[in-house]
Amino acid sequence: MSGVQEKQLHELLSRSMVDIYVGPENTHWILHEKLLCYHSPFFRKIFYSKANSASRTQSFGLPDEEDAPFKTFVGWLYSSSLPVPREEADLGVCFDLYLMAEKFEIPGLVADVLQVVREWYKYSDSYPGLRRVQYIYANTEEGSPMRHMLVHAVARMMVIEKGIPAHWDKALRKNGQLAVDIIKAIQDWRLEEEVVPDAREEPAEAEELVDVEQETQKLDEEAEQEIDDDVRAERAEEADDSEDTVVESPTNESKRPQPKSKQSGKDVGQDLKSKDNGLVKDFKKFSLKEMPNEMTNADYGTLRA
Repeated sequence: MSGVQEKQLHELLSRSMVDIYVGPENTHWILHEKLLCYHSPFFRKIFYSKANSASRTQSFGLPDEEDAPFKTFVGWLYSSSLPVPREEADLGVCFDLYLMAEKFEIPGLVADVLQVVREWYKYSDSYPGLRRVQYIYANTEEGSPMRHMLVHAVARMMVIEKGIPAHWDKALRKNGQLAVDIIKAIQDWRLEEEVVPDAREEPAEAEELVDVEQETQKLDEEAEQEIDDDVRAERAEEADDSEDTVVESPTNESKRPQPKSKQSGKDVGQDLKSKDNGLVKDFKKFSLKEMPNEMTNADYGTLRA
């Protein structure tokens, strides 16, 4: 823990008190003003600023903060110590307390929370989960000590573990900054060249797994199968075309073209008769009742001198 303070606790327990209201329920805390402002420039600006000197306000509200981390903060304020997490779920309060420490501008509390979180992961032989890392990333700025510590821990997990868990793989594809930070963390280690495998000199693990003979046989079989499929498809297509072009025998009576007329035999006869009558009428126009040169019908067989 930070522990070392320029002033002893009894020197900071002045008579002047301030009222702090926390969370949506306005949980009321009465704290020593001198002690609070000594550790936090954030509260120092609120209670000691010239703007507040006229009214000399003695109260302040923190509606966005949670009761649990603030209670832990008050405990640290008077004892300079933090409770030890017993299980991973207890780290939630630690992370909230860390964000509060950054907001209140308390470097001593930042360092103490970092130590508690670091030790928990160390002695539990575990690594930060994706949900914790995303929470810190969403609520801190670049350069945050907690972000730095978590990223370096995750980078080690990525290096020593075999493969990347599916949820981490998905998260790194979506969060480019997190992926870049992990790469930078590995570079910060300044590993000796002899320790880092060189794929330019020796085949990597994936290359060693390549069985040339087996892969060649597999590709040949796939090519032959594809050719066979194409041949069968072509034959099937030719069979379909031959069925569509079949020509029926012209002697098939049922297939002969039928006359378009739907009239009966009687109707057809009447129609022909009416046509003959018309021809007769027209023929009468060419009768020999009148002959040229004053000829009569009786004279058609003689010649005139």
